[in-house]
Amino acid sequence: MTSRKHHLDTVAVSLLLGCCVFWGFQQVLVKATIPDLPPVFQAGLRFAGATVVLWLWCLWRQISVFQRDGSLRVGLLAGTLFALEFAALYAGLQYSAASRLTIFLYTSPFWVALLLPLLVPSEKMRPLQWLGLAFAFAGVAFALHEGWGLTSAADQWLGDLLALAAGMFWGLTTVVIRSTRLTRVSPEKLLFYQVAVSAVTLPLLSWLLGEQWVWTFSNFASMSLLVQTVVGAFASYLAWMWMLGCYPATKISVFVFLTPVFALLFGAFWLHEPVTVNLVAALSMVALGIVLVNRKPVS
Repeated sequence: MTSRKHHLDTVAVSLLLGCCVFWGFQQVLVKATIPDLPPVFQAGLRFAGATVVLWLWCLWRQISVFQRDGSLRVGLLAGTLFALEFAALYAGLQYSAASRLTIFLYTSPFWVALLLPLLVPSEKMRPLQWLGLAFAFAGVAFALHEGWGLTSAADQWLGDLLALAAGMFWGLTTVVIRSTRLTRVSPEKLLFYQVAVSAVTLPLLSWLLGEQWVWTFSNFASMSLLVQTVVGAFASYLAWMWMLGCYPATKISVFVFLTPVFALLFGAFWLHEPVTVNLVAALSMVALGIVLVNRKPVS
């Protein structure tokens, strides 16, 4: 089993940056696919495909995901929270711009920072780290401030609430993983709990919401699902699960503050939204926040 590390190394930083870039792109991609595929149904298809891909990966790598190790109950809990996160996220994208929704989704590190130290004392954050977290969040808010007044839809508040709920469920998923025996299972099994539970529950939620299931996909929808499934739900989340087991959750979680900035950049290229001086300032604030959170304590 890989030993835990107390600080982020080059491998962790590289993986985190790669994940954040893709997740920023993914928010815009999902939003663009909603006209072709209903949101929660789209998420259900994504995780059904990811479950198959992950199972094949485990067969190839000879990794057992069905052996008894006492993790079933907490694994199902983590999977349920994960499914609720994506149900809220995909549904919220119907009512909110991707950039606006992302600012609320990425409040998840606050749940981790507030709750995890109560269960795992080694995750306690120092005052300087709290300052870094505040800088990072302020940078994201600053970057997205210009977009807050662009949407006047009557259901905007619903998108905001769903995004806040998604952020809470994401944070709670991380807390459950880091504070239970799930830290001792393989990244593959940990991810399998989450994608498999999502593959079962999201289609049910879609049906309860009255979404119309579509089985004839456009070329764009097919490519979108492929990318969301293989790169997003399989590769990037498997890397994330591995990092949760090897590095301090409070330190890797702060990197997610970069994702909304990347989402704004992709939105600018795809949706022709302007990139302003405010965005450059925000990037600087996020970078400063990450440096402060990962600064080693003075002996």
